[in-house]
Amino acid sequence: MDELDRHILQLLKENARMTVKEIASRVALTSPAVSERIRRMENRGVIIGYTVRLNDEYDQSKINAIISTSVPIEDRAAFRVLLDTQEDIMRCFHVTGTHSYMIRVRCENIASLEHLLGQLQTVGQTNTQIILSDMPVAGPRF
Repeated sequence: MDELDRHILQLLKENARMTVKEIASRVALTSPAVSERIRRMENRGVIIGYTVRLNDEYDQSKINAIISTSVPIEDRAAFRVLLDTQEDIMRCFHVTGTHSYMIRVRCENIASLEHLLGQLQTVGQTNTQIILSDMPVAGPRF
């Protein structure tokens, strides 16, 4: 994979619906050349699919929560494995303060949140806040 392939991948990551013609104009190649590069990356398994990401605002059927957890140093390897195997975990932040990590989760329902909490409690104590709404903040953010 060369720099052009990486540039094409970056464009597709930003917008998987971008046309081959638009990609070609941005990377200074012909459309057939871009199509061939994309096809090769698909065949090699670099690109494994295309998807739609929903804005949380429009998908209110999920339970969104922040889980604060304290993980002893000796359990952090197991914690990392757990993070990588739980599809409901969206983000994890290593933080200062009372807890060592804050985890952003999106679960199908309360039962799946409860199951995830049980998994996390095998490696540390948890404290959970369910997100009721997400309020945008006006003005520029630096």
